[in-house]
Amino acid sequence: MQARAILASVLAVALLLSGCAQPTRTITPAAAPKPVESTPPPTPKPHPSVTKPAKPPLRPLPAKLPSGLGRNTGVRPVALTFDDGPSPAWTPKVLDQLKAAKVTATFCVVGREAQRHPELVRRIVREGHQLCNHSWRHDLELARRPVGEIRADLDRTNKAIQKAVPGAKVSFYRQPGGRWTSEVVRVAKDLGMRPLHWSVDPQDWDKPTAATIGKRVHSATRPGAIVLLHDGGGDRAATLAACPKVIADLKQRFGITRLR
Repeated sequence: MQARAILASVLAVALLLSGCAQPTRTITPAAAPKPVESTPPPTPKPHPSVTKPAKPPLRPLPAKLPSGLGRNTGVRPVALTFDDGPSPAWTPKVLDQLKAAKVTATFCVVGREAQRHPELVRRIVREGHQLCNHSWRHDLELARRPVGEIRADLDRTNKAIQKAVPGAKVSFYRQPGGRWTSEVVRVAKDLGMRPLHWSVDPQDWDKPTAATIGKRVHSATRPGAIVLLHDGGGDRAATLAACPKVIADLKQRFGITRLR
């Protein structure tokens, strides 16, 4: 009995010692994640500024008109000229009136309008009228620009006319606004065109009444005059209304001729 008690005591001590022999387990907390450093976006580099070359200054207009401009017919009869077309609204009606009166005129056509309405350029030529180059887009400052720009403008207009009517003769050039320089006169002549001005301007472009247009033409016209009228560039109802009386008056007093 005593031996059993001793054995039990020994076993108890052994069990106690085996439990205490287990190593103490220490739980290490997980390391906190390192903060992600934010990288600032790259600063855009400024593009180098491109400096456009300065345009050459425009030449001043001369104090008086340069020499070499056509301002009369050279004979007693007068000439009719129509500017700024061709216009689908007005040019056909002007042509109808000229045909009815059995007279011809010179049409100073704007290049881009000739390009838009080639059928009207063809009709002008077909009915016996003359053609005049009136610049590509009616640039009032064209004569003051570099000579190369002047030449390119006039040449482009001639090509548009020639495309509409291959082989058509463009005998004249008229500077928009009559703002001539010796440079544009020279370029026109180099391209085989005579610079064409006028001697009678009723200012129909400012849209006065038909009666006012008629009175101005009547009082200002002299033998050999070149009369400026418009078939394009805006509402030409007053010009159209004035034309029958203007044409009849000029035919009776002077006669109407082609430019030479």
